[in-house]
Amino acid sequence: MMFSTKILLRLVSIISVAAIGLMSLLVVVGNVTDYNTNYQFVMHVLKMDTIFPDSHITYRSIQQPIIFHAAYLFIILLEIMIAFCCLKGSWHLFKNLKSSAAQFHDSKNWAIAGIILGIFLWFVLFQVVGGEWFAMWQSETWNGMNSASRIVNFLVLVLILLQLREKE
Repeated sequence: MMFSTKILLRLVSIISVAAIGLMSLLVVVGNVTDYNTNYQFVMHVLKMDTIFPDSHITYRSIQQPIIFHAAYLFIILLEIMIAFCCLKGSWHLFKNLKSSAAQFHDSKNWAIAGIILGIFLWFVLFQVVGGEWFAMWQSETWNGMNSASRIVNFLVLVLILLQLREKE
């Protein structure tokens, strides 16, 4: 059974969006069932207690546990939203697998919303705020820059794939 190139490219979009949703769902499950492990990550990044000892930017650090919990819960909430949007988006794409090009393109909204939320989480919050403002890049122990970069790269590639328009 041979699939057309159009169907194969649509399947790549569907699988990619579903994979992002699944990854986000697994991250949520891990964060909820092992709350303390990644809470420690958030706490140490915000406390800036593992950055270079001679750093002059520790005035940015936060020391209040309530803020650590609030930040972590906000991250989990974003991960839930990413999982929901991407899984719902992949389902909408799948339902329109054999639809017209215009209809398939119009079914991408949930997937795009999930990817935008993912870029916000893993680029803006992890790399910009965590990495640069709280100097996470300086920590040998609590450094999520490489993981966040890997995720953002995939998200951007899938977003570009979703923006490609088919000819009718």
